Formats: sequence, structure tokens, C-alpha cells
Amino acid sequence: MKFKKAILSLGIIVVILSCATNPFTDKKTLALVSNDQLFPSAFAQYNQVLAENKVITGTSDAEMITRVGQRIAVAAERWLNAHGHHGYLDDYKWEYTLIESEQVNAWCMPGGKIAFYTGILPIAQNETGVAAIMGHEVAHALANHGQQRMSSGMLQQLGGVGVAVATGNESAEKQQMWMQAYGLGSTIGLALPFSRGHETEADKIGLYLMAVAGYNPDEAAELWKRMKANSGGQAPPEFLSTHPSNDSRITNLQALAPKAKEEAQKYGVTSFRPIN
Repeated sequence: MKFKKAILSLGIIVVILSCATNPFTDKKTLALVSNDQLFPSAFAQYNQVLAENKVITGTSDAEMITRVGQRIAVAAERWLNAHGHHGYLDDYKWEYTLIESEQVNAWCMPGGKIAFYTGILPIAQNETGVAAIMGHEVAHALANHGQQRMSSGMLQQLGGVGVAVATGNESAEKQQMWMQAYGLGSTIGLALPFSRGHETEADKIGLYLMAVAGYNPDEAAELWKRMKANSGGQAPPEFLSTHPSNDSRITNLQALAPKAKEEAQKYGVTSFRPIN
């Protein structure tokens, strides 16, 4: 019993001592892995991805990815500086890469390493659509979502150890039952909502970033309408998904767009780039 309490106490202490406040959300978040550890690993993974895929350079699409990425990065720095977070991006090593692939995907690693796949460009449709995607993916990095997911995974493992210890006197069959119940409960009750929360946060932050960068935030909802059409309606129920449903996301983006425009006005942005 004492050992069980010790594990629980250790877990509580770890959580308390490993929280950090994120400037984009003003929330205390798990940070069991520091950026000093995370960034070099992310940069190495990024280089490996580039080495294993065909990188497109010198085309109008490749130049657009870089142009939009740079504008989003500048918008992020302007927002951070205005809120008293000078130097927050000092360790970021921004890089924007277009990769030839049919995958409908784009991502930003911790530390600012960004990849767009050519397969997502027809859905983006235009530079503003690219900005909506870019803002969302960069927001994941700026809000330290990768760090939080790694930290959450570590806590889930610690919880699994606790369950194993707590049921150590049970039969092997009952212990397996408890472990399966914990795995299912922690996934549906913690991991998936945690991930959906990250997506919703990234939608909001990304919308603000694209607006401050001079791109019309109204187009983010239009982008996700195209995403929905491209998926053909094939999606798991929202409570079993790592992402909000397309309809939830579209409704949320439509509601946030006027607020994003108000935010952009604080930085002198009163009109947006033409959609072409």
C-alpha cells in the first residue's frame, strides 16, 4: 500500500513541478520534456524526412509556401512582442519545405520546421487557403502541443504502472482486464479529448496568425468545407477521433473569424490580400 501511495505522490509531484504557462493560451501545460531536448530531436527527424522524400524547390508553389510561412512567422513574433514575450522564438529555426506526395497533409514540428505535401495544395486552392493551413500547423508548435502530447504519454505510462502495481495481487486474467480498462478509459477519456482540445486551440491561434499576416480569416471555414468534401464524409464519431468533426470545426471558425479581424486591426491590418 505504501508503494502504491508513493507512486501516486510521485506522479502528483512530477505534474506540479513540470508545468509551464504558454503565452498563446495563458494555460499551464505539461512540460515533462524541455524544448532543449525536443527541438534537436525534431530537427533531426525533419532532416530525415527531407532526405527520404522528393523536395520541390524553385517553383511558384514552393516559393508560395516559403512566402506564406515567413509571413506567419512574422505575425507570430509581432503578437508575442506586443504581449511582452520578446525572445520566445529565439530557438526556433524556421524552415518551409514543399514535398512531392499525394498525401493530403502538412505539419510543423516543434521549433518551426514546416512541411507541405503537394497533395494538399488542390484543397488549399489558393494562397489564402495555404495561409489557413500554415497558421494552424504553426500554432501547434507555438502552443507546444508536441511537448504536451509527449508529456501526456509519459503520464499515461506512469498510470499504467500504477494500475499494474495496484492489481499485482489479482489473477493474471483480472490484471489484464484492469489494464485493458485503463487503456481504453485513458484513451477515450483523456488522450482523445486532449488531442481534440489541441486542434481547437490551433484553429483559434492559427486564425489570428493568418489575419495578422494579412490573410482573410473568413477563408479558413471555406478551406474546411473543402476538406470535408475531400474526406467524402468518412470520419469516426467525434468522441473517438483525435480531431473535432468537420462541422464543429467549420462552425467554430466562422464564429472566430470576426474576432480574428479585430485582433488584426490592432496591428494595423485593415484589409486583406486578394484571394487568388
